[in-house]
Amino acid sequence: MMFTRIALLAATLWAMAQEGRAQDYVGSEVCADCHHEQTEAWQNSHHALAWTEVEDGHVLADFDGTSFSHDGMRVAFVDQMGVLSAQVTEKDGTTTEYPVHSAVGIAPLQQYLFETQPGRLQSFDVVWDTEKGRWYHLYPEQDLPPNDGLHWTGPYKNWNARCAECHATGYVKKYDADTKSYNSTQVEIGVGCEACHGPGSAHLEWTTGKALQDGLGTFGFPMNWGRGQTEAEVQQCAGCHSRREALEDGNPDPGTPYHDAYNLAVLRPGLYHPDGQILDEVYVYGSFLQSRMYAQGVGCMDCHDPHRAEVKAEGNGLCTQCHSPAGNPDFPTLRQASYDTPEHHNHIEDTEGAQCKSCHMIERAYMGVDGRRDHSFRIPRPDLRLGTDACTDCHADEGQPWAAQQIASWFPDSTRRTAHYGTAFAAVGSGELDDPETLIAIALDNGQAGIVRATALYLLQPFATPDLADRLAPLLADSDPLVRANGPVLQRPAPLDQRISRLESLLSDPTRNVRVSAAKEFLAIPAQAMTPEQRVSAQQGMADWQRSISHRLDFPEIHMVLGGWALTLRNAPAAERAFREVVTLDPQRAEAWPMLVQLAHINRGPQAAQAVLIEALSLLPDDPNLRQLAQEFER
Repeated sequence: MMFTRIALLAATLWAMAQEGRAQDYVGSEVCADCHHEQTEAWQNSHHALAWTEVEDGHVLADFDGTSFSHDGMRVAFVDQMGVLSAQVTEKDGTTTEYPVHSAVGIAPLQQYLFETQPGRLQSFDVVWDTEKGRWYHLYPEQDLPPNDGLHWTGPYKNWNARCAECHATGYVKKYDADTKSYNSTQVEIGVGCEACHGPGSAHLEWTTGKALQDGLGTFGFPMNWGRGQTEAEVQQCAGCHSRREALEDGNPDPGTPYHDAYNLAVLRPGLYHPDGQILDEVYVYGSFLQSRMYAQGVGCMDCHDPHRAEVKAEGNGLCTQCHSPAGNPDFPTLRQASYDTPEHHNHIEDTEGAQCKSCHMIERAYMGVDGRRDHSFRIPRPDLRLGTDACTDCHADEGQPWAAQQIASWFPDSTRRTAHYGTAFAAVGSGELDDPETLIAIALDNGQAGIVRATALYLLQPFATPDLADRLAPLLADSDPLVRANGPVLQRPAPLDQRISRLESLLSDPTRNVRVSAAKEFLAIPAQAMTPEQRVSAQQGMADWQRSISHRLDFPEIHMVLGGWALTLRNAPAAERAFREVVTLDPQRAEAWPMLVQLAHINRGPQAAQAVLIEALSLLPDDPNLRQLAQEFER
């Protein structure tokens, strides 16, 4: 209970600070007064139209009496003199009319938001295909009744929590955990000028000759763009273009280092293929960090126009601005050669197979129709036999042995067909890796990308031993914050004194995500085992972690974490409250119910446990774990 009170207090103080900060924003319309060329490029871009009001005139769907049915659910779309709404009849027969609150995106699909409770916006699962001019369902294979957490009214489709911060400028979520309500605010919907540059009031003062306060760039912004700022630019774009866990309650100030604001997802099974290629909707940053281009200093702006939010050239011309006999003086180590030729790509010119992106940037469709490309810019490796590669994307009827033979015949002297971390990662996923030495070697290999080494650490968790903790201890001082953040958990088996001494310095790490990662490990360390100075550092680190958790109390998965830590601390009442909150937010969260049954038994006895079990089985009658618990009660 004390943890929750501290977390909520931290959230309140942070929200107050954000409200005070909002006065520094001036709005994109003010920027347009001077920056005409940039505004003209931006105003019809995917950034500007990432989230729009209905009255702005950007709604593309046909609401004039159209309808859609799917799996027992029916929707009638209505336009009553410009007032758009959807009459939704759910599988259980209930019908509700929802006025369209706003529109999301512009192409190749457009999604619509409904305000299901005051301040609570939900993203509807029936969306408009802007290319084919039709309604379709985002999840046609899923059975999603209204009481399912994955239903469009549930916590995972909540706009305030899951989406808004990347579709708005100056966004603050403001979730009230007691009332389970939102009072979210933003300076501007859509990705406006200040979403990337930062609040503009100091810039306006700079134009009048007023001296700038400390911490601002040359022109009065917290974020500088331009030559020499590549890494800062990449991290700024990554804030939205990545699969990550936010540590704040909305938009961090532009210029905030990525790992101070987010915990980046590593190449986990289910998110990425074993070789690091995209699988789930992971966006761009995790892929790009794997690439040789990123390692050589290439940034987003080298290929993308930030105001138009489009690539700078079409077709192979985008790649040949660097990969050509002329090269690019900005990247002097790049080999100068002809790549846009049949001698290199071995396909007929001007065909899909001759496109650089076809071989080096596989494409996957998300949200049904939205094709997105892998940004790891990898050389196809069908010889690895890992189940996916660019060659068999097109030649699906041939198979990987055939593709590997073709590439070997085209490039017989290639030095690229070396051992690959994907082989080890695949063995972990299939349960075939008994010896962790390969993963250890990957984690310790400075020649690998940081996200690859961090993934190896993540996958080593089941193999944790005191010896492994000792061997990997040097990585706690690694230069890459993602590696440092994934190291502390592997120190759990270390002797207590060594664990404390190794992790203590991370509590004052310059990067917040690393501090949070270390603080979690100190929860299980008895206070009497630490010096007074260490206790102070641990408390500060845990306060940082508590503050980050306080911003996500509307996430069922966060309460799973809190429940697990309460069990670690042997606080059964707190654990029961946490798991109860999980199933309150998402009744279908099957893994929480058995824990709740057992904790009810511990805290309140067998009758209370049986009551919880009956409640759980009414929602999940076929769950094997719950059925097993029922059999145990019958005995």
